[in-house]
Amino acid sequence: MTSEADEEFRRRFRAFLRERHPGRGPKAPDERLAWQRAWQATMYDHGFAGPGWPVEHGGMDLSFAKQVIYQEELTRARVPRPLGTGQGIVAPIIVRYGTEDQKRRWLRPMLRGDEIWVQGYSEPGAGSDLENLSTAARREGDEYVVNGQKVWTTQGAWGDVIFALVRTGSRESRRDGISYLMIDAHAPGVEVRRLRDITGGHAFSEIYFDDVRVPVSDRIGEENGGWPLVRTSLGHERAAGAMNQAATYRRVLDELIELLRERDLGRDPLVRDRLASLDVEVRIMRYNAARVISDIMTRGEPGPASSVSRLLITAFEQRLHEFAVDVLGPAGLVGRGSGHAVQRGRWLYGFLRTRASTIGAGTAEIQRNTIAEQVLRLPYEPGMPSRDPAERRR
Repeated sequence: MTSEADEEFRRRFRAFLRERHPGRGPKAPDERLAWQRAWQATMYDHGFAGPGWPVEHGGMDLSFAKQVIYQEELTRARVPRPLGTGQGIVAPIIVRYGTEDQKRRWLRPMLRGDEIWVQGYSEPGAGSDLENLSTAARREGDEYVVNGQKVWTTQGAWGDVIFALVRTGSRESRRDGISYLMIDAHAPGVEVRRLRDITGGHAFSEIYFDDVRVPVSDRIGEENGGWPLVRTSLGHERAAGAMNQAATYRRVLDELIELLRERDLGRDPLVRDRLASLDVEVRIMRYNAARVISDIMTRGEPGPASSVSRLLITAFEQRLHEFAVDVLGPAGLVGRGSGHAVQRGRWLYGFLRTRASTIGAGTAEIQRNTIAEQVLRLPYEPGMPSRDPAERRR
């Protein structure tokens, strides 16, 4: 149940979105980027950015109920989402662990879209086994000299700042030798190369660091003390998108149901049975996302339950698009660019895009291990020496 104050917020936010709606975005990449930045600035300038951020850093500090409404209305309005991945992943780290100077320098520009922040975690030899990363940062006085490579950086070609994990300890130090650095994406020695994925798009990039100099003052937390920050950031990454994804897939499923009605494909009882199952999953997704947001607001951290949301959402979006392509038959295999494509090939595009859903931001196997060990309290895998012995005994 929502209160009258909550519904008044909904009306006010909905009116803002209607009156200030940016319209349909341009197709040219540079123009679209400028359009997205302008909308993010508009949100910020009118006090509608950062629903869960502290007010002192430009956010709204909304209650649980209002955050749910906020995500529902954003999805309903179909407006651009924030650029980069900084707001959902590194911002909570800066708020909790950053110095006052770091908060002042970084948070408001990130929230307004003046700076686009992108992630530098995964490497060619360190994805799920993130403790094995090798990008090195050698300290020289008041600077680090960074060398190495990151890969699968979402929107990396647009980035202004890279929040990166680097090895400041020995090669064998694993989690005990990792530090958290903020690296200027335009600094000498940084090279960004766009990657072409199975959809034909370039959403990801690989980033090379060649003697890149980074001020020590741009490190979050202690040297070699980055691993606890990583655990926090990954939890927030999985939690940040849970509610808006739940709202988005509510809309997407409704649109698929309407499409099947129009094409007279919804009469088959087997089709209806699968739609019913997907509808149940969307509802569960929303309730679980609400639980994660509640955990953040009461404890300050999403906790291991965020892995439940991540696993549920990634598996669901794969099943949804597999079903859509399957039930549309040959028409579902026609892609973008063809005049015969159903709804401009959105379902085939979604099918191809979601092949990576159970890999990114921690594989489905990693999520299952986290749920087993930290939620269900099952025994730890004895072949994982990196686990903290104190955690094993709990």
